[in-house]
Amino acid sequence: MPHPDERVEYELWTNSNDECGPLCDEQAAFVRSFRGHAQILERGGYARFTPHYITWYCPEAFRLTRQCQSQCINHGRYVVHAHTRHCRSRKLSLVKSLKRCCWLCRYCAPDPEEDFGEGYEGKQVVVENLRQLCVHRVANESGRPWAWWDFAMDYKLRCSMKEKKYSKACAEEVVASLGLSLEKVLACMGDPDADADNAVLSKEQEDQIGRGSRGDVTILPTLVINDVQYRGKLERTAVLRAVCAGFKEGTEPQVCLSHDRNGGCWRDEATNVRAGAVRPDRSGGTSASSTTYIYEQLRR
Repeated sequence: MPHPDERVEYELWTNSNDECGPLCDEQAAFVRSFRGHAQILERGGYARFTPHYITWYCPEAFRLTRQCQSQCINHGRYVVHAHTRHCRSRKLSLVKSLKRCCWLCRYCAPDPEEDFGEGYEGKQVVVENLRQLCVHRVANESGRPWAWWDFAMDYKLRCSMKEKKYSKACAEEVVASLGLSLEKVLACMGDPDADADNAVLSKEQEDQIGRGSRGDVTILPTLVINDVQYRGKLERTAVLRAVCAGFKEGTEPQVCLSHDRNGGCWRDEATNVRAGAVRPDRSGGTSASSTTYIYEQLRR
């Protein structure tokens, strides 16, 4: 793992969909268990975390179909490289050659249930992914970038597709509960129905394309640490070890040196914060009230 300086930069490519089976369950479990560590690292200035969301594309042959329309926002228009048939962002395609592009479908996500006749649509996933990107941007602007972990955790608990609560109203309640500006989040999101590019999602498309040794991001979940794709298990202790390996020797924060980093609870004296495992509720799951066991502000 590269370790150039005293701060680790890492990113998680994920999604807001919770109906994709084991992959979605794995991502939700990771957010739930790693949130405390992530917030300690970021609050102490030890790490910089950025969430990302993959944008999928409808094949050219299906661009006018009901399926494509149900999966895409902003009138579902994107750019196809005419020679390789590989989808790229508008900016990058135009740099290569305007003549090699044709305007088709913008920002899309697959149908969550893989059933176009019922349940949620892919475009609803795109909109929620966009909202979560904007939550991070607004939180970052307000000096609380770690609030994204609170939003992602609370949204998965309160606004699950499985419980038919995956909605704009539920998401906005979570935004409000965290003290973030809903007005700023909405301004960042723009109009998903407009026949126009979305700056936030276009940036995501550009970031999906590999640079240097990182390679393209093509699957979910993908974790990138110091610009290198992580190949291990998406699990709390394994990821913490990988992140800690990204610090220049002698600059590691206490959580990386503590014998408790492989389990249990630990306390960071600099920020007066404690983190540890989630306490299950009586049903064996995790309740909203139990999330305080992941991240707890100690009061003296």
